[in-house]
Amino acid sequence: MSKLKITVLRTMSNADFAAEYCESADVTPCTAFKEGQEFVLDSPMDCPEGFCGWAWEDLHKGVLTLMKGGSFKGWMKDDKTLISCCTDGIRPVVFKLERIDE
Repeated sequence: MSKLKITVLRTMSNADFAAEYCESADVTPCTAFKEGQEFVLDSPMDCPEGFCGWAWEDLHKGVLTLMKGGSFKGWMKDDKTLISCCTDGIRPVVFKLERIDE
């Protein structure tokens, strides 16, 4: 089975949504990740140490697909890659999932 690298591409916050929907409008980008941070997986079943459990659940289908040889051909330019994000609409994090064929 291939390895997979997860790279944090962007952390952000949607202040307009926070102002309208959150108890406090003082919302910052997610602090669980830093842009450029990388995680390398040997198994699609093990959440990386220090990885947000919610984000892992959101990415897990893409992780499984890529690590088992699948692709998102017709959507992504590179069939070994997927750009995905967590489902936190107030302060989402965008990730690059990249299969590493050895």
